[in-house]
Amino acid sequence: MVIKPSACLRNEYNKIAEFCKTENQPVFLTQDGEGDLVVMSIEAYSYREQMLDLREKLLEAEARRLKGEKAYSIDEVNSRLEDIINGGE
Repeated sequence: MVIKPSACLRNEYNKIAEFCKTENQPVFLTQDGEGDLVVMSIEAYSYREQMLDLREKLLEAEARRLKGEKAYSIDEVNSRLEDIINGGE
């Protein structure tokens, strides 16, 4: 975990940006000794958002399954996808 005072963002922007991009790690900034901001690359942020979205969808699907809604096995899904790909409905 990299922690830097907020003044470093102004003084070392290029170094911090390069670190975030090459190491794919965030940098935590402090102000007056307290946590203030997190800086990360756009790629890391996008990946994180995608993973959070996927996790939310999986939790919703699991909640529906636990409520007793119909679930499909992998074989059923694969069979249906093959039907769609081969022009069937």
